[in-house]
Amino acid sequence: MNTCTVITGGAGFIGINYAAHLLSRGDKVIIFDNLSRAGTPRNIEWLKKTFGESSFELIVGDVRDENQIKTAVKPADLILHLAAQVAVTRSVIDPRTDFDINALGTLNVLEAARQSAKQPPVLYSSTNKVYGDLEDVKVKEGENSYFFPNHPEGIPETQTLDFHSPYGCSKGAGDQYVRDYHRIFGLPTVVFRQSCIYGPHQFGIEDQGWVAWFVIAAVTGRPITIYGDGKQVRDLLYVEDLLSAYDQAVAHIDKTAGQIYNIGGGRKNTLAIWKEFGPLLEKELGRKIPVDWQAWRPGDQRVFIADIRKANQDFNWEPETDVETGIHKLFEWVRAHQDLF
Repeated sequence: MNTCTVITGGAGFIGINYAAHLLSRGDKVIIFDNLSRAGTPRNIEWLKKTFGESSFELIVGDVRDENQIKTAVKPADLILHLAAQVAVTRSVIDPRTDFDINALGTLNVLEAARQSAKQPPVLYSSTNKVYGDLEDVKVKEGENSYFFPNHPEGIPETQTLDFHSPYGCSKGAGDQYVRDYHRIFGLPTVVFRQSCIYGPHQFGIEDQGWVAWFVIAAVTGRPITIYGDGKQVRDLLYVEDLLSAYDQAVAHIDKTAGQIYNIGGGRKNTLAIWKEFGPLLEKELGRKIPVDWQAWRPGDQRVFIADIRKANQDFNWEPETDVETGIHKLFEWVRAHQDLF
């Protein structure tokens, strides 16, 4: 019997990739999404075209509606909770909506799972933003990039939580609720504190999905703005490797239930956001790319690299796609779909 996975926010970038991944192996998929974000209707059309009109179920709904989500997850053997307000800037403009979607919406998903007869595992897409701007972590400046002299493997899950911005607070609240629903109610939940995920079907914008945004802007000739000095370092994870982490965590749910994992590219897949990424983009394009330089944005981390060793220890996961290969794949997808942008 094929398993049934409900993906909240399933029409977004990560959700549509995981839906395709599940459908390709014959699983049942229910996508729960309000289709409010740019690109989601196009992602749904692509999924229908690729796998067939009736290959999955689409429920147009909102995680803020507890009755809608409770009904949607009844058949679920697994819930992947991706639905979220994802931009820090938007959370500052409208913190109540940010809270309602990210914190209350997550509570609604957890309650629906807790009340389900199936007691399905719940995978939660958290963020490295729960660690704040890492003021207490020593950072040094190199020629082209910043680095952690005392954390060569990156930031571990034991790093103190320090929520900055309404977005950090709302996602952090969800993060802790998901963890606690295992401790208090025994629900098999797993928290993934995700770093920069990138790949096809990502309609990135300046405020969110910056890797895809830089590629889209470079290919389509749109202006690129760099805030700060371009030496800020991030670890990048190709979306297929993230999907593998989800699968492996579920396969080892007896060990992963109630746990929190940093999931990112790790120390082997880092880039300075322009000093190193810029030359990669220029290599793909075959020309120089002009950029506009602006002042640092408040709270911007000089470095974030996820220490991903716990995931490797617990369920034998590590990224397989190196940054240069992943960026090339994304470039090829954007080039082939320029009409979407």
